[in-house]
Amino acid sequence: MSKGLFITFEGIDGCGKTTQIKLLKEYFEKQNKTVLLTREPGAKGLGEKLREILLNYNGEVSSNCESFLFLADRAQHIDTIIKPAIERGEIVLCDRHTDSTIAYQGYGRGVDIEEITMLNNIATGNTKPDITFIFDIDIDTSMSRVGKEKDRMESAGIEFFKRVREGYLCIAKSEPDRVKLINGNDSIEHIHSQILDIITSK
Repeated sequence: MSKGLFITFEGIDGCGKTTQIKLLKEYFEKQNKTVLLTREPGAKGLGEKLREILLNYNGEVSSNCESFLFLADRAQHIDTIIKPAIERGEIVLCDRHTDSTIAYQGYGRGVDIEEITMLNNIATGNTKPDITFIFDIDIDTSMSRVGKEKDRMESAGIEFFKRVREGYLCIAKSEPDRVKLINGNDSIEHIHSQILDIITSK
């Protein structure tokens, strides 16, 4: 069986990536492909417990602790879910992955980016996505789409999300072969069409 495909979806909160993941899943399934839809943090099993802590813990969480919790979730996710699916020849669609930690904890929280990159490589065993889509929207649009009910990460404030967005733009600029920057303000249909064009041209 041929090796599968690993595609990740990134962007600040409210960027529309969840909608596009579902549309792409439907597209592949119509082609009779086996698709695994997953997320970080919070894949099935241990990841669900870690997600609860990361998004809803009420006490103080240091930036380093937050980073290591995301990395622990990622290591478990890669080893028990993503790698086995890829080896089975499945298409893995993942809502957030390594670039989220660089953007949120690195650019957003100020944790050393080189260290995060090194730790990401350890957590993933150097497994890299084949394609990463970053959906870019402005901060005002993000805040309006998220609404009033926010989890711990969504409540970090406007300046934090400005830094995160800038981080994503830097990631896209630094890895243009892997990372494709998409205007998240475009119509759902146009964005989906762009994604299909990129995938089919690979």
